[in-house]
Amino acid sequence: MAKLIYSMVTSLDGYAEAAEGDLGTGADDQEVHTFIGDLFRPVGTYLYGRRMYETMVYWETAHTEPDQPPHILQYARDWQAAEKIVYSTTLESVSSARTRIERTFDPDAVRKLKAEADHDLTVDGPNLAAQAIAAGLVDEYHLFITTSVVGGGKRFFPDGVRLDLELAEERAFDSGLIYARYRTR
Repeated sequence: MAKLIYSMVTSLDGYAEAAEGDLGTGADDQEVHTFIGDLFRPVGTYLYGRRMYETMVYWETAHTEPDQPPHILQYARDWQAAEKIVYSTTLESVSSARTRIERTFDPDAVRKLKAEADHDLTVDGPNLAAQAIAAGLVDEYHLFITTSVVGGGKRFFPDGVRLDLELAEERAFDSGLIYARYRTR
């Protein structure tokens, strides 16, 4: 059975999206990006909401831009090789291979997908992740914590949910970003 992993860059005060501006620096660092690429290379399926998909679809053509460094080219190849499911009621079509649209998030369908998958899955974006968390589907949480306090926005963890987690791994990067991986108990 595959794991469902929720992973995002988050501000020091716990926001996955800032109300104003970005989440701060650290994630664009080559060391961090290479680590993220290596960490998620084995992922077989990405679960996205529409907005996250529209951000990530960049990787479908990133390899065509001139002078891309090797770690960017590798990440693009890995992303292109994975399956993508986009949950959206408004998206008419997708612009990447190996991608399909689902109109609603069905926890039972995701449970079945996890049970049948040979490779782990990720759920990306705080809105979609909140649904997966509420359904008890998330097995691991991977936080990439910047050094910025942004004061508001969309929280990494949804309100009204209690989770007792076990720290499984941590790493600090020269950029100041901290990686923390937690497992559900």
